[in-house]
Amino acid sequence: MKRRQFIAGATTALVGANSQALAKPPRIRIGQIGLAHPHASGKLKAIQSLPDTYDLVGVVEPDSSLRKRAKGVNFVSLDQLMNTKGLEAVAIETRVKDLVTTALPVVEAGKHVHLDKPAGPALAPFKKLLQSAERQKLVIQMGYMLRYNPAFEFMFNAVKEGWFGEIMEIDAMMGKKAGDGMRKELAAFPGGGFFELACHILDAAMHILGKPRKVHGFNLRTREKDGDDFADNQLAVLEYGKATANLRCNHNDPFGFPRRRFNVAGTKGGMEIQPLESGRFTLNLDQDRGKYKKGTQTVQLKGGRSYVAEFTDLAKVIRGEKKFAWSYQHDLDVHETLLKICGMN
Repeated sequence: MKRRQFIAGATTALVGANSQALAKPPRIRIGQIGLAHPHASGKLKAIQSLPDTYDLVGVVEPDSSLRKRAKGVNFVSLDQLMNTKGLEAVAIETRVKDLVTTALPVVEAGKHVHLDKPAGPALAPFKKLLQSAERQKLVIQMGYMLRYNPAFEFMFNAVKEGWFGEIMEIDAMMGKKAGDGMRKELAAFPGGGFFELACHILDAAMHILGKPRKVHGFNLRTREKDGDDFADNQLAVLEYGKATANLRCNHNDPFGFPRRRFNVAGTKGGMEIQPLESGRFTLNLDQDRGKYKKGTQTVQLKGGRSYVAEFTDLAKVIRGEKKFAWSYQHDLDVHETLLKICGMN
């Protein structure tokens, strides 16, 4: 009898231990400030799509016209959000000019931040934000969505593993056809289209090559004679010890989306992703690499926007399940380089 009781007790204890091990971690309490950023609605939907991971406590947006962009959310004041018990993270999705100034008091209050791009029109406020986060060991996750695209993740890993040898060149393009409203809005920044859009490909290029030795920016205003001051046809050339990176941004291109591409080439191979978010790329290898054969081949991975992957990764970092892959210094270097390209430094 005693033996049966012992076995039953041990079994119950083992089941209980296993249940605890398999128990879901508590949801992360998160809020969002702003719905004005072009990515705001998509980021909010990404958070809402992860109900087992996040507890969305509220959205701050004083502009009633912008509130129409969100459904099924609790609108709160900034004070209400920041005084929410257990709040751990905040997504900042305001207008670009307000991103960093909005994020700073959030970080100083001890919250992790998802900060959409680009990091404002000046370097000093962003540097202050990063320094505050680093002192408190908080995450600043920039909204560079290509970081989490499967094709780009493949590329970053292939470069890291040496599949392409020494990287010699990067050639990338990110453009669109900007309407009159967008042209007027982006003309507020001297860096125009590159500042607001091509920062995505700049971040990816610098993740591979690091901070450039020299930066050359060419910012053309094709309608300047008509009183339109929007920098709409731009090129950045980054110089390294042996490598160069050419990054283009054209806001006069009616086929900008399908033409978007990212090409990296080294001494042993390379790859070209086109269109950027399609998950499809051409892979060139000078020898077999695992299941990928020597020569040229087309590879199709999962495509689409990677907002959900962004917030899934953020949760893992907040919970201490992994180390964040992008350093404070990287993000500062990217923004410093972006401002130089755009003549905003």
